[in-house]
Amino acid sequence: MELVFPDFTNPAIWISLLTLSFLEIVLGIDNIIFISIVAGKLPKQQQRRARNLGLLMAMLFRVGLLLCITWIIGLKDPVMTIPAIEGLSANPLALSVKDLILIAGGLFLIVKSTLEIHHKFKRDTGLEQKKVGKVVGFGGVIFQIVLVDAVFSFDSILTAVGLVDSVVVMIIAVIVSIGIMMLFAGPVTSIINRHPTLQMLALSFLVVIGVVLIAGGLHQEVSKSIIYSCLGFSLIVELLNIRLRKKAENIQLNNES
Repeated sequence: MELVFPDFTNPAIWISLLTLSFLEIVLGIDNIIFISIVAGKLPKQQQRRARNLGLLMAMLFRVGLLLCITWIIGLKDPVMTIPAIEGLSANPLALSVKDLILIAGGLFLIVKSTLEIHHKFKRDTGLEQKKVGKVVGFGGVIFQIVLVDAVFSFDSILTAVGLVDSVVVMIIAVIVSIGIMMLFAGPVTSIINRHPTLQMLALSFLVVIGVVLIAGGLHQEVSKSIIYSCLGFSLIVELLNIRLRKKAENIQLNNES
């Protein structure tokens, strides 16, 4: 696949660009949620810088992968085989580098999100807060943002290869999607930090995404549309609960006054 500048007078190129940009934005929802939670553990004056720097480094990482697209495609070749296990698998399972990356990334998301849930339950103790503050610094947040984005980059780029033939179009779509993520990561962070129940919902969603990544690495297809539909429904229910709680608090304040 050559790095050839496409003919933007062709409507098909614009359709491909819009489709791929939309796909990258949808796949970036997971990144925004993760970034919102991790960056929220930093001092407020550092959060925006951490989000933007992490996303900028992630964008450079994706562009670098796109420039090495031939090598990326080769990652789908099997590098190891798991023999068939009676009662679990009738056939041997061939795993590629891409599969191993997805499995490792899924495990990382599950472990990280579970630890975050554990910390949220202990956040009322000053010792736990001090402990978390020492463990997670600015550099640690940037590393986690780039690491998670790198995992999703392999999945999204391999998907893009099946949709678009032009590497230039892929690079433009990545830049557009990262730009939009920079715009919305801040508001999402603010909303999630104001409502602990949304934090728990987001962390639970990241655990599910981790399971989906592991399933993908093991060649088990899971419908992402179902996952996002469940998240959307849960989010609507939680927003209604937040509105009802706020309304009840206002009524109580009026009664007390």
